[in-house]
Amino acid sequence: MNQTTLATLLAAEDRAAILEHTTDRFVLPAHSPHGPDHWHRVRYNGLLIAGITGANPRVIELFAFFHDSCRETDGWDVTHGPRGAELALEVFARGDLPASEAELDLLVTACRGHTTERTHADPTIASCWDADRLDLPRVGITVNPDYLCTQAARDPEVIAAAQERAITRADLRDA
Repeated sequence: MNQTTLATLLAAEDRAAILEHTTDRFVLPAHSPHGPDHWHRVRYNGLLIAGITGANPRVIELFAFFHDSCRETDGWDVTHGPRGAELALEVFARGDLPASEAELDLLVTACRGHTTERTHADPTIASCWDADRLDLPRVGITVNPDYLCTQAARDPEVIAAAQERAITRADLRDA
C-alpha cells in the first residue's frame, strides 16, 4: 500500500470498535464462511486493489466489516446487505462510525447492492464488490473475471493470490 492509502485507513482503535459492533450483531457461528475471517480477507483484497482503482480505503474497510455482519443464514439471504447498511446507519447516528456523510453514502450503497447488483461506476463501490467476490473460493465458487467490476481485480495474479487466501482461509486479522 502506498503512503496515501495508509494515511486514510481506520485507526486501530476505530477498527476494533467497528469490529465489536459488527461481531456483536453477527448471529452465525464464528467459523461461518461469512464471518469475521471472511471480513478480514475482504478488507485485505479491497485495500490491495484500492491503490490501483483510487477507491476510498476507509469505505473499503467499513464495507468489509458491515457487508455480511447481518446475515441470518449462510444460505441465500438476499436482504443481508440492506440490513448491514442499516446497521452502519445506526452506528453513524450514534456518532460511532468514523466516516463522513459522503463516505457513509458510499458504504450504504455498497452494502445494499453487493448481493444483487452486477457493477457500479463508482470506483469505491466497485472495489468493495470486487473485494468480496475475490473471496468466493472459500465457498467453492471460482472467481469469474467477467463478474468483477474493476480491471485491477481482473488481473490474473490478483485473482490467483486471492483464491489462495480464500481456499486456505488465511487469517488476516493483523494484516
